[in-house]
Amino acid sequence: MNFLRGVIAGQAAGPQPSGAETIQKLCDRVASSTLLEDRRDAVRALKSLSKKYRMEVGTQAMDHLINILQTDRSDSEILGYALDTLYNIICNDEEEEQDESEDAVTPLPVSGKHKNVSAPDENAQKQADDLGAQFTDTFIQEPEHVTLLLSLLEEFDFHVRWPGVKLLTALLKNQCTQVQGVILVSPMGVSRLMDLLADSREVIRNDGLLLLQQLTKSNAAIQKIVAFESAFERLLDIITEEGSSDGGIVVEDCLLLLLNLLKNNSSNQNFFKEGSYIQRMKPWFEVGDDNSGWSAQKVTNLHLMLQLVRVMVSPVNSPGATASCQKSMYQCGLLQQLCTILMATGVPADILTETINTVSEVIRGSQVNQDYFASVNAPSNPPRPAIVVLLMSMVNERQPFVLRCAVLYCFQCFLYKNQKGQGEIVATLLPSTIDANSISAGQLLCGGLFSADSLSNWCAAVALAHALQDNLTQKEQLLRVQLATSLGKPPVSLLQQCTNILSQGDKIVRRGSKVQTRVGLLMLLCTWISNCPIAVTHFLHNQENVPFLTAQISENLGEDERLVQGLCALLLGICIYYNDNSLENYTKDKLKQLIEKRIGKENFVEKLCFITKHELYSRAAQKPQPVFPSPEQMLFDHEFTKLVKELEGVITKAVHKSSEEEKKEEEVKKTIEQHDNIVTQYKELIREQDAQIKELKEQVDSMSSQNEQMQSTVTQQLSTIQQHKDQYNILKLKLGKENQSPSNGQGDGSQVNGLQTEELTQLREEVEELRKQQTLLQTQLGDKDALINSLKSEAAQAAQTAEGSAGGSENTELLKELEALRSQVQSKSSEINQLKTERQELVRRAEAGSSDTVPSSDSSIDTAKMAELESRLAAQTTETERLKGETKGLSESRADLEQQLASATSTVAILQTEKAKLQTDVQESKKEQDDLLMLLADQDQKIHSLKQRLKGLGETVEDEDDLDARDQTDEEEEEDEEED
Repeated sequence: MNFLRGVIAGQAAGPQPSGAETIQKLCDRVASSTLLEDRRDAVRALKSLSKKYRMEVGTQAMDHLINILQTDRSDSEILGYALDTLYNIICNDEEEEQDESEDAVTPLPVSGKHKNVSAPDENAQKQADDLGAQFTDTFIQEPEHVTLLLSLLEEFDFHVRWPGVKLLTALLKNQCTQVQGVILVSPMGVSRLMDLLADSREVIRNDGLLLLQQLTKSNAAIQKIVAFESAFERLLDIITEEGSSDGGIVVEDCLLLLLNLLKNNSSNQNFFKEGSYIQRMKPWFEVGDDNSGWSAQKVTNLHLMLQLVRVMVSPVNSPGATASCQKSMYQCGLLQQLCTILMATGVPADILTETINTVSEVIRGSQVNQDYFASVNAPSNPPRPAIVVLLMSMVNERQPFVLRCAVLYCFQCFLYKNQKGQGEIVATLLPSTIDANSISAGQLLCGGLFSADSLSNWCAAVALAHALQDNLTQKEQLLRVQLATSLGKPPVSLLQQCTNILSQGDKIVRRGSKVQTRVGLLMLLCTWISNCPIAVTHFLHNQENVPFLTAQISENLGEDERLVQGLCALLLGICIYYNDNSLENYTKDKLKQLIEKRIGKENFVEKLCFITKHELYSRAAQKPQPVFPSPEQMLFDHEFTKLVKELEGVITKAVHKSSEEEKKEEEVKKTIEQHDNIVTQYKELIREQDAQIKELKEQVDSMSSQNEQMQSTVTQQLSTIQQHKDQYNILKLKLGKENQSPSNGQGDGSQVNGLQTEELTQLREEVEELRKQQTLLQTQLGDKDALINSLKSEAAQAAQTAEGSAGGSENTELLKELEALRSQVQSKSSEINQLKTERQELVRRAEAGSSDTVPSSDSSIDTAKMAELESRLAAQTTETERLKGETKGLSESRADLEQQLASATSTVAILQTEKAKLQTDVQESKKEQDDLLMLLADQDQKIHSLKQRLKGLGETVEDEDDLDARDQTDEEEEEDEEED
């Protein structure tokens, strides 16, 4: 202990040992001491020497320190010392030394951001970096060491967790890829690091942000894991807690981490959008009326926030994902908020520039967003459209260069795939829409195009070219634009004025690059007349244009002028390729003869190919945004590079071909086009017939299903009829039993010798009532007979029409059953007649016995007989009514069944007719298809013979497979260039 105190306190006891010797003794003490306190003191001494003697401590003590981390997990103090020592020997940053003592409390810094102090000696700094990388390699040779460090981060003790976070961050800085691989395969490795963001101690949370920044660099797998560990939610919460754009450096760290997670990671971008996190970005861009005095940190934060928005809508993302994010930004009001910043006053220049770039990419290719941007007005008096205000900045040479580039990019994005916007811009140049009292976009573009500033010329030319991009209508409309050059002279067209300025060259004194103006005008002319024969005719109509171009191409000029020569060659080649031969002096053949005599075909092609070999051409072809280090290097536009790539090959072929070859090729092309048209027509016919066959098959299937349904319906009806038959048979049996019971008493008769006067009167009244009932029954029986006769006639007719059908036998049986029912009704009528005769007999006897004396016993017998007869008559009447009701119900059921049977029979006949018709149509379609296939084979044979004739004549004829292979190769090259 005295020895250690002497080392720490610097007490001199005899000769002072060297640093290496002291470190060796301390390492021996760490390895051999059995007391925890001795090992702790030795590790603390190593920590104090680790900065001054970094090499010695790293080489001699690293293994002992790692062993301490493995064995002394129970003592947080010695773990903290060991982690601090490892951090000192691995970290390459020079930090301010902190005063430490055994009893002192470690101060907690407010932020985890460390300031790097650059060493005055670069060689010494390089050696220090190499030393840190060497020690890092030594530490991570065993992946278990990194896993051990991850497990130590689970300790909540500040003295263990904070040094562990710093040490892991240093390892990632030195050897990022290797450490990322170990953490990725470690179970719950990324989850443990994400827990640092939830730590209540700000210093650990802030250093955790720095750790995650290093961890997520260029590793898509870790980025996805971090994102799905609720990183977006936590980071946005921290940004809100820290004050959003007004926050400190912690907000900056959160934004840098968000950029790492989202940039070039489509999965995380989609997760960010689907999680509705875009909506949470809107409050970041709320600015007040007074925007002066922004702090440097706020400018940095807002700059990163704008970059975050651009990452979500970057042109390099997939079109679908970009469009979806653009839609979300418009719907949540983020685009409106950005436009508010755009038109606000007092906003710093770099923030304004980045905001313009951000708005550009939010509206690029989105019709809804472009329409909204066109409606935005600046808060001026009178109000002016935002586009006009921005163009005023673009053509103003006193504005910063980066701001002018941003405005040009914004204008290009506004017109990208926006034919409506292109028409509105061109309309401001037409004579019928010019307003002398207001400044329009067209006036600003013309003013910039003809100003004395070369950069304004170039920007205006490129902006006007984007108003014509892929829009034949606007190219033709722009030919109507007339310009007044000076008083007393007639107006000239815009096309003629551009060529006049181009021909004057260096005669006009301009500020800036000498070739920039001419390059801009040539790009505008090439875009204007490409794919527009009318514009080519207008250009060739000026007799001075073609001699000027040939003279420019044929001269031997410097390096800068060679680019102008190449663009002149491109312009002349477009005049050949898109020439409709409407001018006799400048037909395709005469222009090619002129090139061959004045320039030479090989020289012409060499000058043309110089464009794509230019360094600035390759830089402009990489991305749409115009980013240039200086105004002099601003020569090419991204969309123009696509046009050059498209036209270079076809112009070269057009120049080398002779007139006879062109005529033959045109004839062959026409023949092939005719054959192709015939083949296309037959293909269309085959497609239509296939569609018709498919539709007919669907109809057949539908009718078959309907037929099956009708068959099932008929089956159900037949079962219902059978049920009715069964019920009828049961009723018939019941009626038979009831008819047998009253017949037994019909033979009993008794004489009535005499009745009392009152009884006779009552009897007469009852007989009269029975007479009325009999009359009613006879009437009903007559109606029933008529109904039965009508049913028989209808049944006979139905049997004749439905002969041979499934329901014929059932109708016959039903008629028989109705006949039996009629016989029963007749039997009931006979019984009623019998009762009538008995009633008459009783009346006669009553009248005869009015003068005689009747014994009381006989009177009682007659009364009983009379009551019995009345009851029998009532029962028969009831039974007759019931039978009439059942007969009526059966008649209705029979009528319904007959109607259903007739409907089913007619449906089956219709279906059979349609089925036969469809089969006939299918056979005819198959026959026509076979004829068409034979015609196609004949056409292919003719095309093959024509191609053989062309090959025999020495012409190069490419097959469809070769064309497909070439198209695929071109697409792969474009994808490679976009990736570069």
